[in-house]
Amino acid sequence: MFTREELENCTRCPLHKTRTHALHGEGNENADIMLIAQAPGELEDKENKMFIGPSGMMLYKLIEEAKIYKDMLYMTNLIKCTLPHNRRPKQSEILACSSYLDMEIKKVEPKILAPLGYYSTKYIFQKFGFPSFSRKDFPELIGKIFTSDKYRIFPLSHPASLLYHHEFYKNSVVNFSNLRKIIGKK
Repeated sequence: MFTREELENCTRCPLHKTRTHALHGEGNENADIMLIAQAPGELEDKENKMFIGPSGMMLYKLIEEAKIYKDMLYMTNLIKCTLPHNRRPKQSEILACSSYLDMEIKKVEPKILAPLGYYSTKYIFQKFGFPSFSRKDFPELIGKIFTSDKYRIFPLSHPASLLYHHEFYKNSVVNFSNLRKIIGKK
C-alpha cells in the first residue's frame, strides 16, 4: 500500500499541477464495502477529505436511510486528484492513477466493490474482465450484482446525479439498502 505522502508527491499525470491535494481513501480498512467514486470535487481537494461537498451530503443521506454505518465502508476514488472544471477523466489519467486504487482494493479486500458512476464502473469491469459497455447501457447495470473470482461488484449511480435527478432518489435508497443485504446485515 502507498502512504499519504507518496500520493501527495505523485506526478504521474498533469493533474498534479492543478490540484491542492491528492486524496487518499478513507474509512475502515477492513470494510465489507468499498465505494469507488470518480474523483474528488473542488471542496474535497481544498479540504483533503472525501465526500464533503453536495454529493457527499447526498451520499450520507443515502447510507443513513439504508442503515449502512461508516465502519462498514471504505471510500475512495478512481482518480485521486480533482478534475479541472469537473470534466470527464482522460484515459491517460485513469491509467496513471488506477494502480493506487488497485493497491487499495488489495489492502482492504472488501466483500463488495461498489463503483459510483460510469467511469468507476467501466474501470472495475475492465479490471475484472467483464464485457465493456456504453454510456447508454450503464443505467441497466445499476443495482445488479456481478461476481468475479474474488469480489462482488455492485454498480451504483453517483450521488451527484441525484442532485439533478431527484426522481431517482427512492431507487437509489433501495440500491444502497441492497448493499447491506448482500453483506448479510439485516
